Amino acid sequence: MLNPFSLAGKAILVTGASSGIGRAIAVSCSQMGATLIITGRNETRLSETYSMLEGDNHQQIPADLTNVTELDTLVERLPKLDGLVNNAGIAKPLVLQLTETEDVNEVLQINALVPIHLTRLVLQKKKLNKGASLVYISSINGNNCAYIGSSIYAASKSALTGFMKGVALELAPRGIRANCINPGMIESDLLKSGSIGQEELEKDRLKYPLKRYGKPEEVAYAAVYLLSDATQWITGSNLLIDGGYTLQ
Repeated sequence: MLNPFSLAGKAILVTGASSGIGRAIAVSCSQMGATLIITGRNETRLSETYSMLEGDNHQQIPADLTNVTELDTLVERLPKLDGLVNNAGIAKPLVLQLTETEDVNEVLQINALVPIHLTRLVLQKKKLNKGASLVYISSINGNNCAYIGSSIYAASKSALTGFMKGVALELAPRGIRANCINPGMIESDLLKSGSIGQEELEKDRLKYPLKRYGKPEEVAYAAVYLLSDATQWITGSNLLIDGGYTLQ
């Protein structure tokens, strides 16, 4: 049977695959037949993700992508890719008046500069096959809305979206497409840690028309869609996954 969403025969790199959305994307891609190269800073958690992958011939390459040497080494070790998911990111809520230079640099580097440099390097090292798909995990924050205490995060994610649009135009003649996924709030380990009160979380969930936060696998399914041949005529787009939040 024809399955346009199959990833069989595709080699896909997922950054930030140690947990959360990145882990869900890696697992879902493996279930759809892809060969995965996963990377993340936490080697133990990356190995946990690796153990969840279905199929064979996957690779795990622990790396801190903010380190130039480790980033270069990762790219050198890559096979030819059919897909790249730039998922690694950081959320660091701080009111601007209380933000230090180090906070600004950290958020912008991880959320914007790392995917920019990784994309640049895979192109320069000719690591992308013709027809490859680049997926950037952005956010509704900075692109569709904003929150108090998220100005730097919003700046980093909107920068990523702007970068994606330029990349989509540059690479279109080679049949390589680039798209963003803009999720709303996703259930994560941070929400389960107790650092945010359950009553506060429940009030926030009710702001979503579907009355809940998203699940990591729901973002993963969107990534599979954009990585698959079903989206060969989609590039430069922002796929909104927010439970209706930005309708209001």
